[in-house]
Amino acid sequence: MSARRIFAGPARLAAIAPYLWMVLFFLVPFGFVFKISLSQTAIAQPPYTPVFDFTEGREALAAAFGQLSFDNFRLLISDNLYILSYLRSVMVAVTSTVILLVIGYPVAYGMARLPRRWQAVAMVLVIVPFWTSFLIRIYAWINILQHDGLLNRILLALHLVSSPIVWLSTDTAMYIGIVYSYLPFMILPLYATLAKMDASLLEAAGDLGASPRQAFWLVTVPLSLPGIGAGALLCFIPIVGEFVIPDLLAGSNSLMVGQTLWLEFFTNKDWPVASAAAVTLLALLVPPLVLYDRLQRRQLEGNS
Repeated sequence: MSARRIFAGPARLAAIAPYLWMVLFFLVPFGFVFKISLSQTAIAQPPYTPVFDFTEGREALAAAFGQLSFDNFRLLISDNLYILSYLRSVMVAVTSTVILLVIGYPVAYGMARLPRRWQAVAMVLVIVPFWTSFLIRIYAWINILQHDGLLNRILLALHLVSSPIVWLSTDTAMYIGIVYSYLPFMILPLYATLAKMDASLLEAAGDLGASPRQAFWLVTVPLSLPGIGAGALLCFIPIVGEFVIPDLLAGSNSLMVGQTLWLEFFTNKDWPVASAAAVTLLALLVPPLVLYDRLQRRQLEGNS
């Protein structure tokens, strides 16, 4: 038996493993959520109808399918609560992603220009926050931002303010928590792209008369666009559905989609509406992914 035939099975399994993962852990759960989004709320367990029972036969299943409707999606469009929560989530995600890019790009650029032995140290410093529980880190920010917390003490000690500032339950506290939590997701893709950039390109730009600033904008930034896109998506997508940070740090009057889903699922026990909101959120996040994939393919075709 040839070596090619021996390794054909494992190689084929490795090729289809990502698709099996997506089917089992994304498409199948999404199918259940989509089915619930087409159901109606009921005071029962589970709290929706119809509930499919595959043992009742084909006619019962056909009748159950006939009871499905898009009423929950119509409710999302007609109720300003859901529309405003979607708009606010997108606005917060866009603003946070821009702030993360403004902060993360210089950090990643500086890391890429460090000597090789220090780049590993910088990488460890960036990922150190991941070694602590996400929830504990957010609770730590509550202590830092409270009325007599560390931040106000520092500002008072430096005589930058005359009285403590209200940080908690504000959008500022929410953005601080988001930027702190998601900054590594912006830095790491940017660093991976910038570290692979050929330094001779900048030297060539300088030989052609470009200043360091011009070389940065005309050479470095265009070559780092894949890292910018990857970092922006890694930050934007989870921030849109963020629940913990807005719930703990932001005000109660500023609901995002994640908080709306929580209220519908666990407070109102309205699983169909919550499922419809989750499906709609996923539908809103698909276009940026498709656009990024097309841009990546165009760049690869242009390079080839």
